[in-house]
Amino acid sequence: MTDLAHIRNFSIVAHIDHGKSTLADRLIQLTGTVAERDMKDQLLDAMDIERERGITIKANTVRIEYPAKDGETYILNLIDTPGHVDFAYEVSRSMQAVEGSLLVVDASQGVEAQTLANVYQAIDADHEIVPVLNKIDLPAADVDRVKEQIEDVIGIDASEAVHISAKTGLGIPDVLEAIVTRLPAPKGDRDAPLKAMLVDSWYDPYLGVVVMIRVIDGVIRKGDMIRMMQTGARYGIDKLSVLRPAMQDIKELGPGEIGVFTASIKQVRDTKVGDTITHEKKGTDTPLPGFKPSQPVVFCGLFPVDTNDFEDLRDAIEKLALNDASFTYEMETSAALGFGFRCGFLGLLHLEVIRDRIEREYDIDLITTAPSVIYHVYMKDGSKLDLHNPADMPDATLVSHIEEPRIKATILVPDEYLGDVLKLCQDRRGIQEDLTYAGARAMVVYDLPLNEVVFDFYDRLKSVTKGYASFDYQLMGYREDKLVKMQVLVNDEPVDALSMMVHRDRAEMRGRAMCEKLKELIPRHMFKIPIQAAIGGKVIARETLSALRKDVTAKCYGGDVTRKKKLLEKQKAGKKRMRQFGKVEIPQEAFINALKMDS
Repeated sequence: MTDLAHIRNFSIVAHIDHGKSTLADRLIQLTGTVAERDMKDQLLDAMDIERERGITIKANTVRIEYPAKDGETYILNLIDTPGHVDFAYEVSRSMQAVEGSLLVVDASQGVEAQTLANVYQAIDADHEIVPVLNKIDLPAADVDRVKEQIEDVIGIDASEAVHISAKTGLGIPDVLEAIVTRLPAPKGDRDAPLKAMLVDSWYDPYLGVVVMIRVIDGVIRKGDMIRMMQTGARYGIDKLSVLRPAMQDIKELGPGEIGVFTASIKQVRDTKVGDTITHEKKGTDTPLPGFKPSQPVVFCGLFPVDTNDFEDLRDAIEKLALNDASFTYEMETSAALGFGFRCGFLGLLHLEVIRDRIEREYDIDLITTAPSVIYHVYMKDGSKLDLHNPADMPDATLVSHIEEPRIKATILVPDEYLGDVLKLCQDRRGIQEDLTYAGARAMVVYDLPLNEVVFDFYDRLKSVTKGYASFDYQLMGYREDKLVKMQVLVNDEPVDALSMMVHRDRAEMRGRAMCEKLKELIPRHMFKIPIQAAIGGKVIARETLSALRKDVTAKCYGGDVTRKKKLLEKQKAGKKRMRQFGKVEIPQEAFINALKMDS
């Protein structure tokens, strides 16, 4: 049992690539939490993809013991959070479990969009915030300018910001002292009924579901019978541990402490994040103010290239869903692609990560259909449908109107690229809400349709600003607009994997671009192939892929012209027949490349 005054719980928040995981590595190394031989870069990032791309996907926790300068030994619980906008949900729930945050800002890059988004979450959670300026060893570092930016843009005092270089280890002892002296100790009553917050859960093949908790009041011991207040489920605790980063068994967890337990829980779905855990007998009556469950934003179909892999794909998706509660899936069938799954993701990076993991860990080649969002379709009889897949759109004559999700996007961009960014947002049907300056950088706030952002908005934004813009968004709600379903027909057959919802005013342009793209991507066959884009029964764009032609008259030398004509007529009849029965093979690359619209 640790005295409350000697515990500090904090998270590290920052924009992508500003050095959160590196700082966490140094803190672990300096305090000797992990033996030198076990030390490696990005120690807390366990997944291959995290290590390869240098990003954090899941928030990770570690318990550190630190003998401070005042002679006392403190226990520091550190949560390293993701920086990418798709995983903002992970950040928000980590915030609820701790009392303070280290705000890491790159001294050469300055404040960026995600820095703002994450720091506002920390302020909402009533955190004490310690600014940390990282990468001060770089020649491009400008400490005074960045301090000014923190004060102007975020509005927190940066005069006592800690200057560090997480890579070289410079200034790390000052960070540890700042944690102990400037962050508050947790509050809690040891004698009150047990009240613990479920912060995270993941699946371990040997232990079942591992649940991470933060104890607010009371004490939890090994062997206790506990109750989840949201789901009403009851479990007996088999194993109680703290993470250093490996599990270390302990007998009990008291107020203010963060630890993990296992209780023979079979599925991650059974543990609702933000739930309150209490004792089965003499438990608390009032649950903690919970979180909202995470909402999938982007949907797409995943189909195996080889239809025989369907069962393997089902196993792979079920195993991934065990570990990732924010990933949803249901079965679907498609005329062009066979059996597959309709999956919901938090954003495009989440989609890429899941797709990479399935292809890598389970060795299944996948076809991904066009990412889409949920539309609300209001019918003339007063009913309302949630449309996940454009192919399921009901008959247009029965539909009264359609609403699409909108987002509020915050973009930080250097002044010289502002014009390009405004044009990009206007092209994507954005409505400008705000434009302010912080030094030489503009902060633009736009109301954008999520549908337009899902495809390749982020890539386009990076390319028009040479990578200097940063982007963050949050969902705002639904609004009515003139939306129609555009279908692509290849050889008069609709290809449902390529159908999409588009704005009526831009449908023709989008359809034309799609047909031209497919004309380049589909290989030529022995017969003519029409490629058409249609809204309902009306074709709005068409390209024709000409046939490969065998020279049937090569064997004619001399003689009457009718001999040649006869052979050509025979070929023509054969081509006509072939077009009726011929099957067009659309290669997998065509599906993926056809969706990259603006390139």
